[in-house]
Amino acid sequence: MTYRARSNKKRKSQHMRGHVSHGHGRIGKHRKHASGRGNAGGQHHHRIAFDKYHPGSFGKVGMRHFHWTKGPRFQPAVGLDKVLSMVPAKELEATKGKPELPVVNLLKQGYFKLLGRGHIPRGVIVKARSFSRKAEQKIKKAGGACVLVA
Repeated sequence: MTYRARSNKKRKSQHMRGHVSHGHGRIGKHRKHASGRGNAGGQHHHRIAFDKYHPGSFGKVGMRHFHWTKGPRFQPAVGLDKVLSMVPAKELEATKGKPELPVVNLLKQGYFKLLGRGHIPRGVIVKARSFSRKAEQKIKKAGGACVLVA
């Protein structure tokens, strides 16, 4: 004879046989999406919760800009103090006592603009799409040059 384990607790649906609403109440009823799906009713029947936990989620602010493209505004910048660290060490050594200067192409490093933060101890030729006024002054003062690249 094989032994079969029996659960000593009835399933809820079995237990609720004969009870009309199966424990979900006569008035509220057990309906599928009684208050709407997702964020439904944010300005109607869920207004209090939305105003309390998500203030300012409805309405308009500012001006509209049609066909907004992010490309023209993409201009990663780097400070002047980081420029020499972008020159390979071999190139720095090779140009130490000679008249030619090390060349840094910021576009290849992923930057478009050079800002004037910090100082530069020696002259370098920097290629970039744009330079701030201070960066250009400091590079020229150190004996370097600024080259605009498209």
